[in-house]
Amino acid sequence: MTKTARICAAQTPEFIEDVPSATAYLKDLSEAAIGQGASLLVFPEGFLQGYIVEERRARDIAFNVASSDFEKTLQSFPKTELTIVVGIIEVEDGNLFNTAIIVRQRALVGQYRKMHLLKSERAFTPGTRCPVFDVGEFKFGVNICYDANFPDPSKEASRAGASLIACCANNMLRRKTAEEYKERHNAIRGERCREAGLWMISSDVTGEREGKVSWGPTSVIAPDGTVMKQLPLGERGLLGFDLPLGTVGVETKLKADETGKTAIALGSLRR
Repeated sequence: MTKTARICAAQTPEFIEDVPSATAYLKDLSEAAIGQGASLLVFPEGFLQGYIVEERRARDIAFNVASSDFEKTLQSFPKTELTIVVGIIEVEDGNLFNTAIIVRQRALVGQYRKMHLLKSERAFTPGTRCPVFDVGEFKFGVNICYDANFPDPSKEASRAGASLIACCANNMLRRKTAEEYKERHNAIRGERCREAGLWMISSDVTGEREGKVSWGPTSVIAPDGTVMKQLPLGERGLLGFDLPLGTVGVETKLKADETGKTAIALGSLRR
């Protein structure tokens, strides 16, 4: 019998400039993931403070991860061995970053900074590193949303021994764009899985804001690009999946809940 590890991803509402509500929601879903015996839980891009791209607003809410304010925020996380990946807006030496932090036992394990930025994200500085994080049973790398349009972060993670990519996304888009990309997200992510021989678990927001809409998807994709499991589009929830261990770089034969589609040409999303 193949050994597995439970991994989870959240499909959440947005919390705009409301860190207390975001952390309370994170804590509730973390407890649910712990109840499933999960070792990893992934949240969306910019989850903690909200996906804010205007520079002034972003600077007002950005966290320096070395600050006492950030340490205080970490103390509101659950004290658990569960590894939590969550999107934040970060500032260091005056530079803004679209970052995913990795937290365990209320301590910062590390961070990944989004490498590939949209035109609307010009306030941010692109990241330059693709670190890999060790959960114990497996290692994982990180993509943040638009990163999944490019092969380099996933391939670097694979070369460093990762078997999984945790993808933090926020696809709150203009309705026309959201409709256009509704069926493309998994197909594009599936291309990255095939190229790197990795699994991917994605977390996204759902809801409407200022004429924009997001339906997700929050899903698990196998190394052959097949969508193995997905939350219903447009519904909040917690996705749980038993990740087969020792499958890095190999084609999976597991039965899928949903068939992946062929990836299409990429382009900059219009938010």
